[in-house]
This record gives sequence, C-alpha cells and structure tokens, in this order.
Amino acid sequence: MHALDKKPKKKSPASMQRDLKEMLEARQSASPPPTPDLKKTVTRVGLIVVAGWVIAAMVQSAVKSWWPVGIAGVLTVLVAGAAIYFMRLLKNQQAIGALLSQASSTEGRKDALKRLETDFKKDDVQAVIARSQIEMQEDPKKAISTLETIDLSKQMQPVADQVRTMRAMMHLTQGEAKEARMLVDQVEMGKQQDVRARAMFAAVAAEAWGRTGQAKKGVDVLELFNPDDPELAEFQIQLYRARAFTFAGANDMKAATRAMKKLADMNPQLLGMFIMGKKVHPLLQREAQQIVARSGAMPRKVVYKRS
Repeated sequence: MHALDKKPKKKSPASMQRDLKEMLEARQSASPPPTPDLKKTVTRVGLIVVAGWVIAAMVQSAVKSWWPVGIAGVLTVLVAGAAIYFMRLLKNQQAIGALLSQASSTEGRKDALKRLETDFKKDDVQAVIARSQIEMQEDPKKAISTLETIDLSKQMQPVADQVRTMRAMMHLTQGEAKEARMLVDQVEMGKQQDVRARAMFAAVAAEAWGRTGQAKKGVDVLELFNPDDPELAEFQIQLYRARAFTFAGANDMKAATRAMKKLADMNPQLLGMFIMGKKVHPLLQREAQQIVARSGAMPRKVVYKRS
C-alpha cells in the first residue's frame, strides 16, 4: 500500500480578501438605503399648512384682528422654504445614491469619483462621504483622509456623528482602535432618529470600546439591538462583527464564538476579517481559524491510497 498525498490548490490571502470584498459589496448593493416617501411628506406638510390657515381664520374671526392671518402667512413662507430645501437635498441624495450603485467595478469607481468631483460642490458633505466610501474599497487610508477634510465644527450634530462613525469604522478595519475610540467617544447616538443609524453607530462604538478596555460598556450598548431583526438586515454583518470583538474584549469567548458562528453561517469567508485582520485578539483569531477549518471552507490534505 502506498500513500499519495495530493494537496489541492489553496487560496492566497489576497484571493480570500477579494472574495470577501465582492461578497460584502454585493450585500450592500442588494439592500440600498430607502429613500423618503415624497408623496406622503408633501401630503402631510400640505395638511399642516391648511390646518394652520383654518385655525388662523377662526382666531381672526374671534379677535377681530389680522395678526393671526399674518402669522399663518409667515409660517407658510417658512414651510415653503423648508420644502424647497428638502426637495433639493432629496434630489442630491438620489443622484449620489445612483453614482454609488454604479461603483461596483474599477471603471465604475473611476467614473463615480470623477462625477463626484465635477457635479457636486467641494463642501457638499454627502458627496465627500460618498467619495470616501468608494475610496475605501481600494485605499482605506485615502478614504480616511478624505473624511478628515470635513470640518465637523460646521456640521449639525447628526451629520458630524455620521462622519465620526465612518472614520472610526475605517480605523477599526485598519486595526487602529485607539483612533476609533477617540472618535466614537464624541458620538451622541440619541441624536439619530433612525433605528438603523443608531444600530450602526452602536456597532462601531461598541467594537472600539471593546478593543480599548471598555468592553462592558460596549456589551451594554450591543444588547439594545438584535442583529437578526429584519429591519437591521443591512447591518447584520457589522453587528455580529462588533459582538465578536466586544465579547472577546470582555473575556466572554463563548459569546464571541457564537457571533463568529453566525457570520460563518452567512459565509465562512467573513471570518477572514478576524484571521487576516490587523491587531486582532489572539483568542479571537485562533477561534476563527478553527471555525473556518471545521466548516470545510479551507482546503484540507487529501490522502489517496492505491495498491
């Protein structure tokens, strides 16, 4: 009997990273952020304006003065101005969203970056954020530098926190937990009205805390969100990633392993972020390797016997 060892061709780390990147991009493009329902918004604003005029007319009739109608007129002008601003903002966001959806290839990204430079103002925060999202796919350092050009002191708190969270997330992917921590400590999650935005902020902040000695704080925040909630589907990967890092930081490897198994159920290649990531907790890295090996995603030595 002779044993013949035949090793199948193994994927290189670069190949695994490409697979992971393509899968994440496909997941993101499959569930784009919903746009506001313009018809409902216009209807509601219109009803409010009409109600305001009705009340003004009733008060005017009672007090025999024109000041209620004057106030209603001023409020109508203000509402009209806000509506015009909202329409322009919505149109701008839709244009940026369309560019991001086309940035799935090298040529698409080049074209999108060029359009973002020429079709939008340099101080358009959403355009700068979109540019950094595209740059992140090939050059995370450049993406971080792009976001750093935004003067956060001139932004409303929710927008400033959005930028801080994105910068923190990019730092975390580079293993720069301290830099991420400095940013998330300034974020006010309560200022975000959208539950999905709060979930994303929580995931990034918890991971930063979990990797810098404040794991309990991170665990408390993550427990407020269910990663399997259909409403949070587009952030499921980020939430389970945060759980793995945060529970590992809290020395709860059982919970960290459960989070990684959830990721492996989606796609074992997702565990590449722990195996090949920078400055990953050693126990987390080892457990990720074992989960991937047990899943059969990594090639194993095959032994053939012949007589």
